[in-house]
Amino acid sequence: MAKVAFLGLGVMGGPMARHLAAKGHDVTVYNRTKAKADDWVKAHGGKAAATPREAAEGQEIVFACVGNDDDLRQVTTGPDGAFAAMGKGAVFVDHTTASAEVARELASAAGKAGFGFIDAPVSGGQAGAENGVLTVMCGGDADTFARVEPVIGSYARACRLLGPVGAGQLAKMMNQICIAGLVQGLSEAVHFGKQAGLDIEAVLDVISKGAAGSWQMENRGKTMNQGKFDFGFAVDWMRKDLSIVLAEARRNKAKLPVTALVDQFYAEVQSMGGGRWDTSSLIARLEK
Repeated sequence: MAKVAFLGLGVMGGPMARHLAAKGHDVTVYNRTKAKADDWVKAHGGKAAATPREAAEGQEIVFACVGNDDDLRQVTTGPDGAFAAMGKGAVFVDHTTASAEVARELASAAGKAGFGFIDAPVSGGQAGAENGVLTVMCGGDADTFARVEPVIGSYARACRLLGPVGAGQLAKMMNQICIAGLVQGLSEAVHFGKQAGLDIEAVLDVISKGAAGSWQMENRGKTMNQGKFDFGFAVDWMRKDLSIVLAEARRNKAKLPVTALVDQFYAEVQSMGGGRWDTSSLIARLEK
């Protein structure tokens, strides 16, 4: 069992840290809102720290799952950041969906200080975190990855090293590109079927068994038809992710016309007051 810290106890981080504690790891937690960390400790044991630096002191692995690049810098290299307290041979594992650029920046800082860094964004949403079945896409060196993979397995059903530092974030960008196109296609299909007077649930039951089938169809098709959009990953967060994708595409000259268009469709959903709706709410803009 490992001595670990977890920085960030949101809808993803809180359950991930819980699985670490349930597997017997010695867990210290930090959250920007201290009351949330205190409540987590009351529910799951372990210790709460007042700062990321305090949380990281003496730990073998420090995990983070925060909002964006700036939040990540704040908990790592900012005042009272974790990096100042991490010892030689420790590993920092970042589960934030952030830029490949910040992953490389922080890995360089970690290397100079004598500890490892793995960028490890996740897919599977809140339900995946709650149930301990996340998919984890990692970037870093093989030896460092081998040390943390068994611990990540506390809340993951799939965890793979995909290349050097930054590769995990780039893989997550591919993931979000796929989701954006799939959700828009499903939205249009459901909208078309309703306009045509079809029994949407019956049609989805049939076509989900064929080439059109997808996780989105199985898990969101019927709720999209019902106008229910409270199933986890919010539009605001998807737009943050797509902004990272589109910025990277400008750097590497990738052409993403559909992704750019869907990003604007999500902006319309935000303007409708749907920033906290889940990503399947793309259909709402077709039915307004």
